[in-house]
Amino acid sequence: MVKVLIKRLSPEVELPSYKTQGASGVDLMAYIRSTIIIKPKTSCLIPTGLSVAFSEDYEIQIRPRSGLAAKNNISVLNTPGTIDSDYRGEIKVIIYNHGNEDFIVNKNDRIAQMILTPVLKIEFEEAEELPETVRGDGGFGSTGK
Repeated sequence: MVKVLIKRLSPEVELPSYKTQGASGVDLMAYIRSTIIIKPKTSCLIPTGLSVAFSEDYEIQIRPRSGLAAKNNISVLNTPGTIDSDYRGEIKVIIYNHGNEDFIVNKNDRIAQMILTPVLKIEFEEAEELPETVRGDGGFGSTGK
């Protein structure tokens, strides 16, 4: 277990929790004053009423909920969204409606998942040439369908 400090931006905000022992993510809920309607093929920034603090060895990823994706064509637009360890503002989620029907978001609706993941920092070493591989610089379908 890794300790993450969490702050409610209002006393009525519910804290996230794991729904089962094997769950890797916790659900984030919409903290909104009134219903939001997300039209087809549009997005909306949904606040959660939460902010967090955690070690710089980690990031928090915001991911879609599979049930919303399968049943309503709803996803997180910049999936996975990243919460950096030095960000102290409110967590907000960009919800995108891929469907053809309006999607209604009510207060406390579960809108996304939050997952804590380790971060490995890169140490760049400049090189004149890179080692050769069979693939080389082929990309974008170069290895077949």
